[in-house]
Amino acid sequence: MRVLPLLVLLHASVAPASGVAEPDALSAAAPESRDVLLRREVAQVALAQVRKQDAAWHPDQRDCAGLIRFAYRVAYKRVAPERLVTPLWRDGQGQPSEFADAEVLLHRNFQLLGRDDATRESLRTGDVLAFRQEQDAGPIFHLMLVVRPEDRAHAPARVVYHPGEKGAAVRTGVLRNLATEAPLEWRPVPRNASFLGFFRFKEWMS
Repeated sequence: MRVLPLLVLLHASVAPASGVAEPDALSAAAPESRDVLLRREVAQVALAQVRKQDAAWHPDQRDCAGLIRFAYRVAYKRVAPERLVTPLWRDGQGQPSEFADAEVLLHRNFQLLGRDDATRESLRTGDVLAFRQEQDAGPIFHLMLVVRPEDRAHAPARVVYHPGEKGAAVRTGVLRNLATEAPLEWRPVPRNASFLGFFRFKEWMS
């Protein structure tokens, strides 16, 4: 797995996210919709990997797509375990699968929302930023997971991602800063040809 060469703005430490509930708070929040609870758990799981990667996240699957798969699976296990009777993902042929790499996640499991600033402002936790970098050996896809409190007054939207290098730390940073200060090839802006857009899990499109 190639290393994502994006070091500015995104780092391996993060304060507890406002609006992300602890497990005890979740049990007390039964009236909230499954959608809200799932997103909250995805945020909690993803940010926990920044502090210390969970032993349950297999080392062989620690890359950008693996972080998304792990965060989603744990969230569903906590909130809606009945959904895991069948695999969450679709493979390259559209069949149920426990595994999908970054490219297959995008093409089979997530739906494009857009590439513009207005779409960026509408993102919710669990949405994904996607990039495609052309390399001599072929294109490399990279994904970043969005974490954003439902009450946006509490904290800015963040991205959480694994850079792909074996043993690397999970990193996080403010989405707005990524869009304005990162090297152009990693900015989620329309003028960046490497930026594929903002995506949402197809099951969360309703």
